[in-house]
Amino acid sequence: MTDWRTVFGHTQPYDPQVDGIETAIDAGREGGYTVIEGACGTGKTMIALTAGIDLVRDPDTDYERVLVLTSVKQQLRQFETDLETINDNLPADWDPVSGLTLVGKADVCPYNRENAAGIDDGNVYDRCETLRDRTRDLTGEGGDTTAKNLAARARSQQIGLADSGSRSKNTFLETAGEPTPYPPDLPEYGEGGPVGAETEYCPFYAQYLEDLPEEEENGSVAEAVPYDFTDAGMVTPEELVARSVKHGTCPHSVMGAALGEVEVVIGNYYHAFDPRTVGSFTGALLDESTFVVCDEAHMLEPRVRDLVSEGVADRTLRDAETELSRVIQPVKFEREGRQAEGGSKTADADLVRGELNDSDVTFEELNRTLEFVQDLREELDRRVTTHLDRNYRGWQSNLNDLRDEEIPLRDPGEPAEDELTEWAKNAGHGDAEWVRAEAVGAVVERVLNEAEDEDRTRAAPAVGRVLGEWYRRGHTDYFREIELERTWDDTEPPDSWRRAYNARLALHNCVPSDAIGDRLGMFGGGILMSATLEPMDAFTEVTGLQYLAREEDRPVVERRYGLHFPAENRESFAVAAPKFTYDNRGARDEDTQTRRSYANAIEKIAGLPGNVLVGMPSYAEAEWVAGELEARVDKPVLLDAASDDETTQSLKDEFFDGDGKVLVTSLRGTLTEGVDYSGDRLAAAVVCGVPIVNTSSPRTKAVRRAYDDEFGDGFTYALTVPAVRKARQAIGRVIRSPEDVGVRVLLDERYARDSWDSVRPYLPEDSEFQPVSPDMLDVGLERFRSRLASQ
Repeated sequence: MTDWRTVFGHTQPYDPQVDGIETAIDAGREGGYTVIEGACGTGKTMIALTAGIDLVRDPDTDYERVLVLTSVKQQLRQFETDLETINDNLPADWDPVSGLTLVGKADVCPYNRENAAGIDDGNVYDRCETLRDRTRDLTGEGGDTTAKNLAARARSQQIGLADSGSRSKNTFLETAGEPTPYPPDLPEYGEGGPVGAETEYCPFYAQYLEDLPEEEENGSVAEAVPYDFTDAGMVTPEELVARSVKHGTCPHSVMGAALGEVEVVIGNYYHAFDPRTVGSFTGALLDESTFVVCDEAHMLEPRVRDLVSEGVADRTLRDAETELSRVIQPVKFEREGRQAEGGSKTADADLVRGELNDSDVTFEELNRTLEFVQDLREELDRRVTTHLDRNYRGWQSNLNDLRDEEIPLRDPGEPAEDELTEWAKNAGHGDAEWVRAEAVGAVVERVLNEAEDEDRTRAAPAVGRVLGEWYRRGHTDYFREIELERTWDDTEPPDSWRRAYNARLALHNCVPSDAIGDRLGMFGGGILMSATLEPMDAFTEVTGLQYLAREEDRPVVERRYGLHFPAENRESFAVAAPKFTYDNRGARDEDTQTRRSYANAIEKIAGLPGNVLVGMPSYAEAEWVAGELEARVDKPVLLDAASDDETTQSLKDEFFDGDGKVLVTSLRGTLTEGVDYSGDRLAAAVVCGVPIVNTSSPRTKAVRRAYDDEFGDGFTYALTVPAVRKARQAIGRVIRSPEDVGVRVLLDERYARDSWDSVRPYLPEDSEFQPVSPDMLDVGLERFRSRLASQ
């Protein structure tokens, strides 16, 4: 048994860290989970890494690695930094702890990173798969050459460019601060064939294949990693790319080879909960030899719900229809004694028959699936048109006025078979069309990829997968609807809804607790942690942990650690303003008592020296209050809106730069959690209302009903608790270190008073948030100013 203090990266742990580490180690030895709610400054990242590494390094356990999952990039960086701190402080006779951060191909592909060889973010995945397949075909059994020769040819091409006197900045492809051995353009292989018959390949992947051991039993894929795990320590994505390209090998392949060997793997929820990512990349990590850490665990439920839900867009159905036709046509024309239409891209009839013979799919099934997809698109068109006719009179001439919409396929409050399934039965489409669509899609993909000699993401497999899931999934835990997303496509007719909308058949997982619990059950144990998990009983239910405790007798231990920073540096208020609900506040252009009360209170807080963050329940309400503040406060007012990452980053930079400002945003946006407001970046934060999602949404109603059936109180579990966590995340931006000074305000009587809809019981720090009336807020703020002035 090891001493965890040897691993701990600092001289003296906080008391909560001692308790958290020892609790997690004890639970981990028993195959259990530790659930930690810890305020900012608890040191949760170091707790998790220390406990996990101690278990991995302990010869008496079966743990081989720590898998860290986080949904916030800033936290990912924090884990990298803390692991580096651990390594810097290990005893001299200890090997450093090896670590690796997982990212996508777009982040590590040398060509994509440098926008070279026609590869960019839009095509990198398809191009990568095609180039890999070509490289394997050239070097595999029956291939024309060897991986060693392909890599050598690419190197000699680069050397030839340099020796010819044409050397320039473009002679070498450079990335991550390192020159690669290859030119910026993709090399080609051809041996005396006709002009144009050369085959493009990836030299980085060729070098990776060359480095693999010839027989797996004689070695491990880790032998293809061009660095020594035992002394590398934490390898960030940038370092991984640099080490790989310097050797001339593929960074993404190296990442895949290394992830099973290192002691700490850092990724996001996709790497453990997305079925496709797990199936293609990280599946080997999901067993009892892995100690899993779920950071920002308050996001686990909504993120996994999205990952295990399915959907297929109208445009994807259209593309699948085209793909099916292209595979069917050559056989059909051959049977009819006709030639394929001039210029049409179809497969060869012999190729189609060969693929069908190698599978259990029949030609008749191809035709039935095509008819099903065609009919499905027609029914989708009929339902969308009917919905728009009913709700938007004259919509054909007012396409710009349309909004995002949901069209439920059953009463969301009453689980039952959906209308689309019922339609299919009445239209003569039986169970086989739903069930066999996935196998049909796989055949279509193989035929077209072979016919075109290019691996591309095809539509037919995606459509087949969704149709299969639509048929298999239940009608209480899953909700089916048509989603209409505003877009614009000038190629569609001017009076078509497809010009303004992309329609999507959506299959939503309402209760992901089984999916989460089943996946957590695969690991040997772990930690789930966040600053906002209360109430713990609700959290452990919706994540399936209670099931692991009850049915599998695996310990689930809870720990709560509050703020331990100086109390005199902060003031916290729960202001008993009227409830900020639509019935109370009215429309944004109405001058109601509730709106006046909120505008007055926010004005007082916004007038504090320094930066002030104002969180509203929606972007629309954020726009309203920003307009009010611009006329009331003597400092710049910045308004956040739903936008891209670059715009949001620019807004943050403007907020942090210079003198005090007011930043107004939605509590459902990206600026109220996962953003570092430490130091003097934020002097106060106010949360207005309880940010419960739109309860009139059909999907929300379905989730609430499913939670009623599963847990008995759908409104609390599905709506109230997540809303309070959003509010707590926003208010937690203020105090981030012992030196931080600031004011935290929850503005709504539901935070301040006990009532039938009070959320005060869900505030673990409720004793800190002093209930005050709106007219006493001034007194509290002035008291805080005076206390600071006297220090």
